[in-house]
Amino acid sequence: MNTAAPIRAVLADDERLMREQLRARLTEVWPELDIVAEAKNGLEAVELTKEHKPDIVFLDIRMPGLTGVDAARQIAQLPEDDDWLVPEIVFITAYDQYAVEAFEQGVADYVLKPAERERLQLTVARIKKRLAQREAPSNDFSDSAPVPLQQLLHKLSGQMNPAGKPQYLQWIQATVGQAIQMIPVEDVLFFISDEKYTRVQTAKVEALIRKPIKELVDELDPQVFWQIHRSTLVNARAIDGITRDFRGRQLVGVRGLTEKLEVSRSYTHLFKGM
Repeated sequence: MNTAAPIRAVLADDERLMREQLRARLTEVWPELDIVAEAKNGLEAVELTKEHKPDIVFLDIRMPGLTGVDAARQIAQLPEDDDWLVPEIVFITAYDQYAVEAFEQGVADYVLKPAERERLQLTVARIKKRLAQREAPSNDFSDSAPVPLQQLLHKLSGQMNPAGKPQYLQWIQATVGQAIQMIPVEDVLFFISDEKYTRVQTAKVEALIRKPIKELVDELDPQVFWQIHRSTLVNARAIDGITRDFRGRQLVGVRGLTEKLEVSRSYTHLFKGM
């Protein structure tokens, strides 16, 4: 994000009047905010985020076709580049019980319908602070790390669509040399994807699967496997330490291996407490 440019936002709500009301309130409390697009549903929100690459996305938590939470999960998997990070998420909702947890965990904020000026001012202040922190990553790891966004969105999605306890993958069927091998998920140290394959690394085996990271994110227990890059999931239990390279990038050490895993800028907050 370029600090010289205006902060850009996308609004998503299936109710036109709610979008208009939120736009009007935001204009009052944050006049320099550039609202670049409005979406009528979650699918549109994802597509407009891809197109406009905003700094913030305001998502109605309940929308037809794709909920705000599920849209946020897709947005969190969009590829980043040197000039754009996955946007900050603000949930718009009449269902306080879901959104409060997002705010308390510190990885998203929320606005209750209808958006009140005082509450929106508080949200704006928090978002400005988070965006500023992105621009000036701290070398101090003493702050407690918030719960990963991926983990929170899994939980909120389950609360909104209750269908029993999530059933996570227990085994990975992977290619090892010329053979197919069943690998217990608990043995996997990390997954790294390229354009065609995902590498599955255990302490003893390196294997390949065709399933991309964006699918694995939904199939693995987010409390065990943390996403640290759009192409990387690491077993949190296998993390051996965090270092920085000469460019200031965070690198994750994995128990028993010399290889280091790069942490992208969107996920550096995960390790502030380590």
